[in-house]
Amino acid sequence: MRKLTRKVSMYVLLTAISVVFIGPFLIMASMALKPASQPVFSFPPDLIPRPPVLDWVKEAWTAVPYPRFMLNSVLYCGVGIPVYLLVSALTAYPLAVMTFRGRTLVFFLLLSTMFLPGELMLIPRFLVVSELGLADSYAGVILPGVLSAFGIFLLRQAFAGVPREIVDAARVDGCGEARIFWRIMLPSVRPTLAVLAIFGFISTWNSFIWPLVVLKDSAKYPISLGVAYLAGITGSDVRSMAAGTLLSVIPVVVFFMFMQRHILDGMKGAVKG
Repeated sequence: MRKLTRKVSMYVLLTAISVVFIGPFLIMASMALKPASQPVFSFPPDLIPRPPVLDWVKEAWTAVPYPRFMLNSVLYCGVGIPVYLLVSALTAYPLAVMTFRGRTLVFFLLLSTMFLPGELMLIPRFLVVSELGLADSYAGVILPGVLSAFGIFLLRQAFAGVPREIVDAARVDGCGEARIFWRIMLPSVRPTLAVLAIFGFISTWNSFIWPLVVLKDSAKYPISLGVAYLAGITGSDVRSMAAGTLLSVIPVVVFFMFMQRHILDGMKGAVKG
């Protein structure tokens, strides 16, 4: 009886936490689908649209170049995430597997950058990007995000969890470091790579401050700036704003649901060693 009570209490607690996190999304979806005749705000809250309509979704889609903003975000994620994973893996591999003087110091110096607020790096990054002639370009948005201390840390821990005997056996058989990296180590940390891909996708898709700083041409805006652009056009029209925000959230939810099975395996590999 005590075990059953504990199990029921746990499910009740988890359900309450889920409602807290899912509630804002449900409210936003309800606002985006309610007809004009149904009030947006009411007490008690009425979340069921009667009937559901897509008028506000169509208005948000056509009020600003939403397809263009969506394609820009797909481009930033499609190009930036693979490069981000490759750079993180190439940096983490020698820190975890190779032996050289100063390895621990380099790792801790990289790790210390995680404690710096992102806003602190805006001006230095902008100056570097401007000097390279990459301001107001797709590359200027993508390149500063391809090096991440978090990604290096997570992959370094995953690489360190791979049995050392496997690497030593590969070297005895004549494998070079490049072959060991591509054929042995990367397949071994595939779940961690999937976790990093999820985090990187969410971060890139929701990125707002950096594209706002580096971009001038609105045709290169990502979807996050597109939602702000929509807010400036629609003003206090909360239905269109909710519809535009809903459109921007759906790809993140779909990507997360597609990759979620890798999260627990990846986090297990990240905390070894």
